[in-house]
Amino acid sequence: MSEVTAATVEIHRLAEGPVWDSARRRLLWVDIVGRAVFSGVFDGDQIVVEQRIGSAGMVGAVTAGADGALLVAEQEHLVLVRPDGSRFVGPRIVPADQRRRLNDGKTDPAGRFLVGTLSLDGPGSEHETLVRLEPDGEITVIDDDLTLSNGLAWSTDGRRMFSVDTFRRTVFVRDYERLGPRQTFVNLDDGYPDGIAMDAADHLWLAVWGAGEVRRYDPRGVCVERISVPAPHTSSVAFAGDDLRRLVITSATDELTIDQRLQFPDSGRIFTVRVDVPGHPVPAWSGRPTF
Repeated sequence: MSEVTAATVEIHRLAEGPVWDSARRRLLWVDIVGRAVFSGVFDGDQIVVEQRIGSAGMVGAVTAGADGALLVAEQEHLVLVRPDGSRFVGPRIVPADQRRRLNDGKTDPAGRFLVGTLSLDGPGSEHETLVRLEPDGEITVIDDDLTLSNGLAWSTDGRRMFSVDTFRRTVFVRDYERLGPRQTFVNLDDGYPDGIAMDAADHLWLAVWGAGEVRRYDPRGVCVERISVPAPHTSSVAFAGDDLRRLVITSATDELTIDQRLQFPDSGRIFTVRVDVPGHPVPAWSGRPTF
């Protein structure tokens, strides 16, 4: 494995949700607190921003459709952004009278988009949701008792879904075909689990917020590898590049003290590292072009 590289000039407040759009050879990600969606390309070890799309509210996640349109989880709604820049506001996920927002989201093996919520009042909620946008535009509630819905990933055969509940410090696993009950896959005693990604060997990669690490877990939930990142708040991971052997790691400056910012000046940048086992591809969003 090669060394971790700080790959962006930009320093984000809360970079999250990286996803590789293989059809257009671009990396997508968001800055949640910075209220923007980014698109970038690789130039050697560096990621060059090609587009920044601002938002009126916080942005939890983004994914690409087959035609290049972006499905964006804005603060309370799903929004479609076409390649020409036109916007269509889709389903409201968070009721207007609640202090909550959309958080991490990802497409499942069938190309359906899942997204979760968190409370804007911090820890204490046990009513956060994880929902799925169906092909007909309907919303299916998968969980409604989470503390903070976060990273999502699926086994390479698509039969098992992994989901993160951050304040429970738990990565859950369940039978996805029948949406079976959750079982604990990993429970942390240091840091907080955040974004996740699956590699081609069915090992789960986990960004650990507060620990400055990415950890790799085998199918039994045993940690078999750790990558140290020079940023305490590592927030998410994704596999990118034509061979999917470039691990992308997002980070944040949000919630860091002044001393931490001085000690870890690369916090808020996106990092990359070459890995031996390629990632498992994440499908494009297969939804309708309009809601």
